[in-house]
Amino acid sequence: MRNKVILITGAASGIGAATALELHQRGAIVVLIDCDAAPLAAVAQRISPNILTVVADVTSRPACDAAVAAALAQHGRIDIVWANAGVASFGPLALTDPAAWQRCFEVNVFGVFNTVRAALPEVMKQQGMVLVSASVSSFAHPPAMSAYAASKAAVEAMCNAWRIELAAHHVMVSVIHASWISTPLMTEGALHPAFARLRATMPSVLNAETSPADAARQIADGITRRASRIWVPGWVRVLHWLRAALHTKVAERELLKAAPDIERLYAEGLVTSGSAASSFGPRELERAVGRAAAKDAVH
Repeated sequence: MRNKVILITGAASGIGAATALELHQRGAIVVLIDCDAAPLAAVAQRISPNILTVVADVTSRPACDAAVAAALAQHGRIDIVWANAGVASFGPLALTDPAAWQRCFEVNVFGVFNTVRAALPEVMKQQGMVLVSASVSSFAHPPAMSAYAASKAAVEAMCNAWRIELAAHHVMVSVIHASWISTPLMTEGALHPAFARLRATMPSVLNAETSPADAARQIADGITRRASRIWVPGWVRVLHWLRAALHTKVAERELLKAAPDIERLYAEGLVTSGSAASSFGPRELERAVGRAAAKDAVH
């Protein structure tokens, strides 16, 4: 990792922030990108006052191009690009806010494309690495999480194709399959009774959370090995092997029992919080409000 320049999106919190610190401690040069300026600055200050930060929304291709240009201007190269920025949308199909569902895809799929495409020419020069954050949800698809699961399945498929395309260029493409990590996404999810009901369907071993620090070490180790898949924690590999069995009638039995409760609890949340608040997490709802205000100001 020493002196490798690693561009990381979604770096202001969660596994992005934790892994940036771990990589820095291993000697890497990290470039931190996020759409939230204040948390991004705070993370950078904790790691090192000299770290380059770029405030950018990955759904904007020009913003991703500008982030890459800033990294090149300061460091002269990019060895690894990690498309980690992501959001979650929660809600049954009949009730979820369409804007929240669409935003999940814009960030988790098009944001990954924009990030990787912008940095790829430089990564190819270094025969480096493309890293993308997927999830257990890329192959295990729970109810009320269709947008998140579909977006993560999409990026896994993208990475499988890119791995073959870029092999001749000696660029490794790696996908991170993470289970529950103790991040703000989990904290926000726990606020919703319907999400809590969903997690209650899972046995304890599948419901355990990994700390961001532990996840960071596993991800950094995977980067060092140039692994094609990084499992967080390691037992996720077994679920991936069994993915064809995860949506059989037997495997879905508890989810089928829980689905009416999830829908009822979600509907109750609509009464008190409204559609957007029940579909978006608090941070993404705040961003949505900010985007709407900025759009109104332009008009």
